[in-house]
Amino acid sequence: MSNLQIATVGGGCFWCTEAVFQEVKGVEKVVSGYSGGTVPGHPTYREICSGLTGHAEVIQITFDADVISYQDLLIIFMTTHDPTTLNQQGADRGTQYRSVIYFHDDKQEQIAKNVIDEISSYYEKPIVTEISPLDVFYEAEAEHQNYYRTHPTQGYCSFVITPKLMKLRQLHSDKLKA
Repeated sequence: MSNLQIATVGGGCFWCTEAVFQEVKGVEKVVSGYSGGTVPGHPTYREICSGLTGHAEVIQITFDADVISYQDLLIIFMTTHDPTTLNQQGADRGTQYRSVIYFHDDKQEQIAKNVIDEISSYYEKPIVTEISPLDVFYEAEAEHQNYYRTHPTQGYCSFVITPKLMKLRQLHSDKLKA
């Protein structure tokens, strides 16, 4: 019997965060998508990339809370991207690449605030990660799902995602699937 729950986070390009959480023990499913925008209706990747819709690239993680806690997921999230850069991760710039935690209930909101307070002393600059209630999650187009697994030798994957996975394996080896 499992205790499935959902977490929604954005830390730059969703290909990166998807690849990270696909390796975490207790994660059942990771779906890339969009949240937090002001334009109604299901946005497209092209519209998101314009930066005009207000949406962030995010992932929705279905996880077994009996195997990994929401707190541990957020610690992994906060340490595998740079939560101190506003609307930017590496060369990816724009509000669609903001660092954000979309909480699903009051308990997740409190855990998110606690995690940020707990890890803030590890960073020289202030954490700018947004904490907001999840309104709507829109699943991204099929070509954006399982992107790293499908294109591991593509340039962006090799130069941006692979180093993030190496950092994940170094910092959180005890939380990874066998």
